[in-house]
Amino acid sequence: MTADSATEELKHDAWVGTTYGSGWMHRWLVRVLKVIDMRMLYLFAFIFVVPPAMIVNKAERRAIYSFYRRRFGYGVIRSCWMTYRNHCAFSQVVIDRFAMYAGKRFRMDVEGHDLFMKLSEQPSGFIQLSSHIGNYEIAGYSLVADKKRFNALVFGGEKESVMANRNRMFRDKNIRMIPVSSDMSHLFIVDKALVDGEILSMPADRIFGSPKSFPIEFFGDTARFPQGAFMLAAMREVPALFVSVMKTGAKAYGITIRKIEPRVEGSVRTRALDMARQYAAMLEATVRQHPEQWYNFFDFWAH
Repeated sequence: MTADSATEELKHDAWVGTTYGSGWMHRWLVRVLKVIDMRMLYLFAFIFVVPPAMIVNKAERRAIYSFYRRRFGYGVIRSCWMTYRNHCAFSQVVIDRFAMYAGKRFRMDVEGHDLFMKLSEQPSGFIQLSSHIGNYEIAGYSLVADKKRFNALVFGGEKESVMANRNRMFRDKNIRMIPVSSDMSHLFIVDKALVDGEILSMPADRIFGSPKSFPIEFFGDTARFPQGAFMLAAMREVPALFVSVMKTGAKAYGITIRKIEPRVEGSVRTRALDMARQYAAMLEATVRQHPEQWYNFFDFWAH
């Protein structure tokens, strides 16, 4: 397998999910969070934002409700309550992100930081795998490697105000954001980052444009995970880290870091599949610990 064929699997022709709101709304939110306790905004969101959002976004609401009914086996009332809690938790994640832009700080309890530092000190690069759970962006403010550049693959259509805030926050942290571009030029940057011994961060739990995926047992049924990140890691023979950043309190997060590398010999595909299975197992274990912080607002098991 060539580098071009591996990175081809990272295409995201239908990547969606910009941060809700206009630029002026984002700037207003940052200003407000500089002077008020963010917990006041939590309460406002729980009462005045989440209920109407759940009514309007029927497809997302049904997907989350189904997640608790079918994957956790909760009853009707508990599933409804968890669906509401899930939307409340997501609103907190969004507020926390802008709170960071406003200069607020959170307590970070990191498990496995030695793994990150050990790989950061080695000459070869590695891949850091994110997921649509918790608040992964906050990891970028805490996991910093002085000797390696951190490259984060991000949605190319994100709001300008959000990108501007990210650039300001990451300016002095040796972090480069790689927007997903329609001409696929980001694929070359992604591959070169690993060749140059840098850190590459990318999501590994959503299939966007490429149909190439691995069918993996996940929450008692078969789900499809994108091949790209795992194929790239296996082809370049670099390790990967599963990183979850879960909210544990009003002003606290827990970061968990676990290493993923092939446990089997064989072809690139065989080794990549083994890594994908490890990732899926770690993802399921994390979600079972924090069921309200699952933010894949669609039927993850649809084929």
